Amino acid sequence: MTLKFCTPCGHDGNRGKDLFRRFTALWLRSRRGNIAIMTALLAPVVIGFFGAGAETGYWYVTQQSMQIAADKAAVAAATNASSSYAAEAQAVAAKMGFTNGQNNVTVSASNSATCPSGGTNCYSVSISNKVPLYLAQLVGYSGDTTLDGHKAVNLSATAIAKQDTIPRQYCILALATSGTGIQANGVPNANLAGCNIMSDSNATCNGHDTGANVGDAHLTNGGGSGCGVIQDSNVPIVTDPYAYLAANIPAHSCPGGYPQEPAKKKDPALPATNILPTSITLTSGYNFYCGDQELQGNTTVTAASSSQMVIENGQLDTGSYSFTTTSGGLTVIFTGTSGTYTHAPTGGGTLNFNAPTSGTWSGVAIYQDPAMTTGVDVSAAGNSPTWDVTGLVYQPNANDTFSGAVNKSNNGFSCFAMVVNTITINGTGSILEHDGCPSAGLTMPTGQQPGRGQLVQ
Repeated sequence: MTLKFCTPCGHDGNRGKDLFRRFTALWLRSRRGNIAIMTALLAPVVIGFFGAGAETGYWYVTQQSMQIAADKAAVAAATNASSSYAAEAQAVAAKMGFTNGQNNVTVSASNSATCPSGGTNCYSVSISNKVPLYLAQLVGYSGDTTLDGHKAVNLSATAIAKQDTIPRQYCILALATSGTGIQANGVPNANLAGCNIMSDSNATCNGHDTGANVGDAHLTNGGGSGCGVIQDSNVPIVTDPYAYLAANIPAHSCPGGYPQEPAKKKDPALPATNILPTSITLTSGYNFYCGDQELQGNTTVTAASSSQMVIENGQLDTGSYSFTTTSGGLTVIFTGTSGTYTHAPTGGGTLNFNAPTSGTWSGVAIYQDPAMTTGVDVSAAGNSPTWDVTGLVYQPNANDTFSGAVNKSNNGFSCFAMVVNTITINGTGSILEHDGCPSAGLTMPTGQQPGRGQLVQ
């Protein structure tokens, strides 16, 4: 059978095509409706995902900024290292855009944080910032805190820093831990340029700062002008760096006792054995002298490369004469027993000698046994006697008055350092160049003083 389609009304097959096109158009219109419905349903999800991405990106950038601010604030707190460290940290954070107590920001600081390497002397700074939630809620994130009753996220950053230290050498170190270790009164002509000074207690300078490059004090550096061109307070104590040398002083008993210079008319005169000759030759090592030693003329000393003149229970009285080394290196050691003895250089003459440059007593010119607590003070040191000394003058229990200039010895380098209990600097007290101490064999008194803070975590 053959099926034949006819076109009504005399038309051809174009009518069928029209019907097909109409049906297709209707179907397409129906698909657009489905897509519109699907788009309407998916739009919040799509917007939520894209919005959450943008929002978390904002959190990341904010948290990174907070971390940078915390790092800088912690370094500032550690560098400050005083009672105002927290205010310093908050001020730095505020400059970075995070002000404590504003815009939901909290900035806290501690000076007893646990250090990664141990101890609890580190400085920490923490910054927290509550940020309200917006589009991230569309994907189901509800945050970890609330802000004004609404969901929010808490961003935070923490940094830990420790104060670094720097070595600082001193040409004057006062060991007294109370009162005033370094005192200067009316010293417009004092010149300690090129010198750093340190007091383990207070430092007080009136009328002039002494010209020292740096004046440090464990307690307070103040009063009048303060001491030093740069003045620091609250620095760590510098412990006695030379007390250990006393163990090297050998025991010795003077068979004839300890003759003393006459204090009254009826007192016996010094025996001839205690009058130093005009020429002395010292062997290497320890050379012992008992009681007071007095110059009655200029004395020249020929020393070995390292000679020690050990004076037991006596002074070295220069009178008005000079005590001068012509070669080698000399350490004058005052030792014995505490009592009415004088254990120091005295007189109005001149000390002109240099310390050994090697060996046990390297760099040490004058050493008072730390067991000596009386008869150790030197009054008007630098003038009576005049000091042309290369090396260290160690008087840990002495309360000295320093008035004149200290120059290098004729045969030594430019190097001078003094360790005392306390010192008063008057008038024209000055210390000339001391940059030759390494060549003179002296390791100068050195403290580890506060430096800048360093991030440790």
